Amino acid sequence: MPGYTTIQQLIRIGGIDYRIRALSDLQQFSDPDGHAARLGISSAQWCLFGQLWPAGQLLAEAMSSFDIGGKRILEIGCGLGLASLVLKRRGADVVASDIHPNAEPFLAYNAALNGLPAVPYRQLQWDVPLPALGRFDVIIGSDILYERGHALLLASLMDRHLNPTAEIVVSDPGRGNSNPFTRELARMGFQASEVRAAMGPSDLAPFRGRLLHYSRPAATAAA
Repeated sequence: MPGYTTIQQLIRIGGIDYRIRALSDLQQFSDPDGHAARLGISSAQWCLFGQLWPAGQLLAEAMSSFDIGGKRILEIGCGLGLASLVLKRRGADVVASDIHPNAEPFLAYNAALNGLPAVPYRQLQWDVPLPALGRFDVIIGSDILYERGHALLLASLMDRHLNPTAEIVVSDPGRGNSNPFTRELARMGFQASEVRAAMGPSDLAPFRGRLLHYSRPAATAAA
């Protein structure tokens, strides 16, 4: 027995139904060998990867119509991997990543559950350089700005793993940490735009959620 319980959820993204195995609730925890603890994941944080969060659904919906042509895409903090699964179904060149030791098996299970090929996966700590990961044309993430210090940390990660001409797409539930991130990316030549988005059926306009898009065109990258 894995030491935790799961459920299957059905969610419709881009007009297609996805079956997703998730943790049954926020009380689940299993770290018998202390692997998660050694990575800095507390017992309170352990279950967070295994939920279908509104920000993750927003990112997945955005990826259902995102221009993927000729682009290598990296999802950071993938959790259950919904956005990566949507991209994989569309034939995108996508790599999923997370720090949580259970993200990879959940991603693999969910790919098989939906009749999709396996999504390439790398365990990635945002503050530890991983040159073997390479560079990408697009980096995506949902609710990755959940701590104030993540702006500089993530900007550095983007700098290490993005090509000169690149895009970033982030779904943010309105935690208030996006402005420092936007400023850091502006220093790197990125132009920003945003679309307000609901974070659930009870969220009324003006919505607190945002779909943030950053782009660095070729002329800026070469300057």
